[in-house]
Amino acid sequence: MTNLLGKLAAQAVLLSVCTVSVHAAELHVLNWKGYGADEPWAVEAFEKATGHKVVNDFFNSEQEMLTKLRTNPGLYDVVMINAAFTGQALAESLIQPIDTAKIPNYADISGEKANSPMLNQDGKVYGVPWVWGLTAIAVNDKSFETSPTSISVMWDEAHKGRVVIRDDAVEAIQFGAIASGQNINDIKDMDAVKEKLTSLMPQIRTFWSSENDWNQMVASNQIDIGTYWSGSADRAKTQFNLPVSLVIPEEGAVAWLDAFSIPVGSDNVEGAEAFINYMIDPEFYVEWVTKVGAPVSANEKAVAALPEDAFNRAVMGDPKVADRIQFQAPITDEQRKEYLAIWQELKVGAQ
Repeated sequence: MTNLLGKLAAQAVLLSVCTVSVHAAELHVLNWKGYGADEPWAVEAFEKATGHKVVNDFFNSEQEMLTKLRTNPGLYDVVMINAAFTGQALAESLIQPIDTAKIPNYADISGEKANSPMLNQDGKVYGVPWVWGLTAIAVNDKSFETSPTSISVMWDEAHKGRVVIRDDAVEAIQFGAIASGQNINDIKDMDAVKEKLTSLMPQIRTFWSSENDWNQMVASNQIDIGTYWSGSADRAKTQFNLPVSLVIPEEGAVAWLDAFSIPVGSDNVEGAEAFINYMIDPEFYVEWVTKVGAPVSANEKAVAALPEDAFNRAVMGDPKVADRIQFQAPITDEQRKEYLAIWQELKVGAQ
C-alpha cells in the first residue's frame, strides 16, 4: 500500500501541474454497494493521497444505474458499468471519452478486454476494464460430499426446495440457455429455455437479489445450491467463513466484464482519472482480494501479483475454464422486454 500511495501522490502532483485549480474536490462514484470502490480503507487511502473526497452512491440493477445517470446529469464523476450496457449509456450520451494517457495502469490491461468493441467506438475509449467474473453456481458444502460438476444438479430432486436463482430476467434466461445447450448471445430455441426454466421452478426456494441474501441463507443452512457470482462466492468462503464453494459447470457459465466510465458533465474529470487508475492498480487489487475477496482483475499485472494457487489466478485463469464460459454481449430493448415477460410468467407459475 505504501508504494501505491506514493504513486497516487505522484499522479496528483503531475495532474496539478497541468490544471489551473488543484484544490480538493468531491468525487461522486456510482457503483454496486460493497463492490471495491466503497471499501473504507481504499477510500481513505485514495483521499489521503489525492485530496479528492469520495462520495459513493449505489444502484441495485443496471437499469437503475442508467436511470440515475439520466436523471442526475453532471452529478457523477465515475460510474461502474457492466460492459454489455456501455453501448446503451453511450447511445444516450450519458458517458464521455476517456483519455487513457492519464491513466497509467491502463497500459497493463489485457489487450482483449481493453480492445473490446463494447468499450470502444470510433477510436475513442468509453470504458476502462476493471474486473471480470462469472455467474455460475455455488454450493453449500454441508450438502455435498463432493462438489457437483454439472448444472443438472439444480434439477436434482434431492435438493427440491433448497435451490435459489437470482431474480434477474436477463441472467435467468442466459442461465436457461446454458442449461439447454445454447449460446447465451444467440438463443435459437427460446421454447427450450422456457421449458428448462419451467421444470426448475418446483426446485426453487426463493429468488435472491443481493449477496447478503445468499450468504444469510447459507449461514442458516436453508439452501443447498444456487446461481451465484464468482467474486461473491470467494468472499463468502474467505471472508465470512461460510461453507461455500463455486462450481463452474461443465456445460459452461455466464461471464461478465465490469468497466469504469466517466459520465457526461463530470465536474471532476481529473479526480475520476486518478480514481480509475487507483482501482485498476495491482497493489489495490491484491489488498482487495486479501481483505475482502474480489472478481478477476482486467489488469494482467494485478492477477500475476496474486499467489500462484489463488483462485482468481489458478482457476479463473485456467484455459479449460476459459473455453467453456460465454461473455455477455449487449442485448436490444426488444430482447430485454421479451426476457422480462418470460421471467415474470415463470415466477408467477412458481408461486
